[in-house]
Amino acid sequence: MQIRRMNWGCGGVTRPGWINSDCVAWAGVDLPCDIRRGLPLEDNSLDYITSLHALPEIPYTDLEDVLWELRRVLRPGGVLRLGLPDMDRAIDAYLRNDRDYFLIPDEVSQSLGGKMIVQLTWFGRSRTMFTYDFTEELLRKSGFREVHRCDFGRTQGPYPEIVELDNRPRESLFVEGVK
Repeated sequence: MQIRRMNWGCGGVTRPGWINSDCVAWAGVDLPCDIRRGLPLEDNSLDYITSLHALPEIPYTDLEDVLWELRRVLRPGGVLRLGLPDMDRAIDAYLRNDRDYFLIPDEVSQSLGGKMIVQLTWFGRSRTMFTYDFTEELLRKSGFREVHRCDFGRTQGPYPEIVELDNRPRESLFVEGVK
């Protein structure tokens, strides 16, 4: 059986061999749709989904519905891998006065607090912040039976290639939910 996998919230970064989905019809996007209106996929049709830094753009009030929708299209035992901005790391860097942690140039913000806020909100695009415990809570509320914190490039699941799209290791938190 062929593995079916989706890159949800891919933006303009599409990859061959993945079902690339985004709310904007960028070149290479296979499923241009707003997930809040549902994905045009059958129940239990995917082995795994990877999403990198897309979930923060969803309003808090829609997070559980979005996670339920992602869970719906996963096969039993399927895995959702999330790469999210790690608020705990940002706070730790702020408290250590580690200006180098933040990717925000001085032309945008010179203050340490400004750098942290602009990075966490990614110039105003992100609507929700994430820590591991909050992410675990959301995934469990959305019906995922197992939740694992993972390192960059490493998975706890049966699909080693799920980490192919991992990026931004310095500021990201990686979490996997199993249906």
